[in-house]
Amino acid sequence: MARNTLSAALNAVPDPMLFIGSGGMIELSNPAGEALFGAWIRGRSYVTALRQPALLGEIDLVLRGNRPSETRYIKSDQTGETQFRVMISPIAETDAGQAGVILHFTDITHLREAEEMRRDFVANVSHELRSPLTAVLGFVETLRGPARDDAEARDRFLEIMEQQALRMNRLVGDLLSLSRVEAEERVRPSDEVDLRDVISGVLTTLRPQAEDQGSALELVSEPGDYRIRGDRDQLTQVFTNLAENALKYGGKGRPVTVRMETGEGRGSMRGPVVRAEVIDRGDGIDPLHLPRLTERFYRIDSHRSREMGGTGLGLAIVKHIVNRHRGRLRISSDKGVGSTFTVVLPR
Repeated sequence: MARNTLSAALNAVPDPMLFIGSGGMIELSNPAGEALFGAWIRGRSYVTALRQPALLGEIDLVLRGNRPSETRYIKSDQTGETQFRVMISPIAETDAGQAGVILHFTDITHLREAEEMRRDFVANVSHELRSPLTAVLGFVETLRGPARDDAEARDRFLEIMEQQALRMNRLVGDLLSLSRVEAEERVRPSDEVDLRDVISGVLTTLRPQAEDQGSALELVSEPGDYRIRGDRDQLTQVFTNLAENALKYGGKGRPVTVRMETGEGRGSMRGPVVRAEVIDRGDGIDPLHLPRLTERFYRIDSHRSREMGGTGLGLAIVKHIVNRHRGRLRISSDKGVGSTFTVVLPR
């Protein structure tokens, strides 16, 4: 293959590519390759330029054996690690009659991150289900044995088993809900919804729960048009999750306020928007936790969250629904003062 032809072929590929001659020197690189390694690598030995033993070993085998191979290359910098799949292909000859190899680097960092997320997700689900299942199985064994004829113990154990079964049912329900929301996230809703009516309905539903704990639910809205493009059921889920969390973590006897207003978007969200703030007067959240609150299964206090019936998925569901509506979710909190969860949706 003529050198000019080979160079043109490499330059036409958007991924980083290098050509190493039979003498072990990097003779050609495309613009993406120079962006990855620097222009200085041209004319340098591949051993000096690439350095990673696994990659060097595979290049050597291809140069000697004339067989294609595949390996990994990891580039580390201040922003983290980028992982590449490297295809090493032999070239029979160049215009100078020399053999060589072409290296094709494909960024697979996103695939690795997706795999890590999948493993973490499976591990978290398994952990969340194992605890209540272990408890239920333990009580079943006890009821069949020592507590078989103990009516008082039987009633107490059955109540605990019911609580654990309900916990598993909530978890499965939230997992199914999260799956549906993620599947629809790229499809923007087309129905017209009055967000003030949606939130009024949510607060009406939750008012008995608030009264049981001595808390007040209040809706404060300025005059305006609160109609948006949205999915009524999903928006109901968003504000149900946020209001329930505010009641749970705001504390007994403390009010929860939902404040609504219309206005103009800021930053990357331009045009008319509807802004809804769910405000509690609880103990507040340490700023350390705020960036991770919408992660799946992330809890500030795992024991307290489980005791209150939380699955660790509520805010993840909220985030995905808000994303589907092309909106923004903002969280602010002051220790000892309370927290505000703000949903901004385009009109």
